[in-house]
Amino acid sequence: MRPRSLEEVVGQQHLIGPGKIIWRMVEAKMLSSMILYGPPGTGKTSIASAIAGSTKYALRTLNAATDTKKDLQVVAEEAKMSGTVILLLDEIHRLDKAKQDFLLPHLENGRIILIGATTENPYITINPAIRSRTQIFEVHPLTIDDMTAAIDRAVSDPERGLGKLPLELDEDAKQQLILTANGDLRSALNGLELAARSTAPGDDGVIHLTSQVIAESIQQRRIAGDKDGDAHYDVISAFQKSIRGSDTDAALHYLARLVEMGDLPIIARRLMVIAYEDIGLANPPACERAVAAVQAAQQLGFPEARIPLANAVIELCLSPKSNSAIAAIDSALARLAKGNTGEIPAHLKDAHYAGAKKLGHGVTYRYPHDFPEDWVRQQYLPDRLQNDRYYQPKQNGTFETAYAKQYQRLLQAQRGRQ
Repeated sequence: MRPRSLEEVVGQQHLIGPGKIIWRMVEAKMLSSMILYGPPGTGKTSIASAIAGSTKYALRTLNAATDTKKDLQVVAEEAKMSGTVILLLDEIHRLDKAKQDFLLPHLENGRIILIGATTENPYITINPAIRSRTQIFEVHPLTIDDMTAAIDRAVSDPERGLGKLPLELDEDAKQQLILTANGDLRSALNGLELAARSTAPGDDGVIHLTSQVIAESIQQRRIAGDKDGDAHYDVISAFQKSIRGSDTDAALHYLARLVEMGDLPIIARRLMVIAYEDIGLANPPACERAVAAVQAAQQLGFPEARIPLANAVIELCLSPKSNSAIAAIDSALARLAKGNTGEIPAHLKDAHYAGAKKLGHGVTYRYPHDFPEDWVRQQYLPDRLQNDRYYQPKQNGTFETAYAKQYQRLLQAQRGRQ
């Protein structure tokens, strides 16, 4: 079912639809090397095949991890003789320096049109020398409509599909196949073929593919993103941003994806970061409860760990939010990065050793607990920084509202306005 032209490609219309960038390149026969980046089974190889079919150029397929420099030399020799060869290089993020150095001159002279395929973010994993000579295009998981069209075509196509078989795919079985594949067409087609080839015809001579047959043929729902993959970090990012945005259902969805991946350490770490970064002083008890939930989850392990984690996520979503603490420390760090430190006031310096008083260290220090309300006005910041203010309190919850009032009261008292 591999596409022979751009018209046969399912999905990715933002790249291969009429008037879009790859469509224009093929129409003008002005191909440039490219990297196609996205989840498995979404059409990277299909696009390369369709480009070759539409332009009539030879297509050669290699794997950057397993094929050798000698295999690249064979493709280069063919390109010398024929003029242009399209090279589909799978797992291009694993291209080593020797292969890269061999390939670069052939990309420069245009004899080899490179189409690199990767599931990893090329801006992170691919050498800049290759990136600078290619266009980078992201492909997306296929929609339900895309998957439906592709499966219908595979069932009915007598030449390259299953159309010669007396096959009947129940509607609910088709929906199960689509949902279970989760945007991965390769997985769906493999499951469909396995189901069709392993099921005997019924009394009526028809192969009936039911939900049970499909479930046995494609058993595990595919979750995009392994623990080290780019898609995994996208889920983590969406998880934090959903809690920050107070969308409880979205946060639970992304938590479920992380739970399904089984990555308890990253959930625990991220949840504690979220608690103190995004909720912070607006609701300190919620931060404490998030830490307690993480500790409980770590002791329980999966599957029970999902329960305290869900409790924490729901509370953090519905809690008032404040990023004033992280903003305050980042402000202080930014000030330091510009070289603004200043000398520590003498009365604050360490005075526990003999001779400290001769240096004037700690002599005029005023011990706050000797004064009413355990506070006394004295300077703590270095002279050159004494007017700096890093903490900008918010008033999104009862806790920080109280902290804000106390901060302003102490600030005015420190300045002698009380």
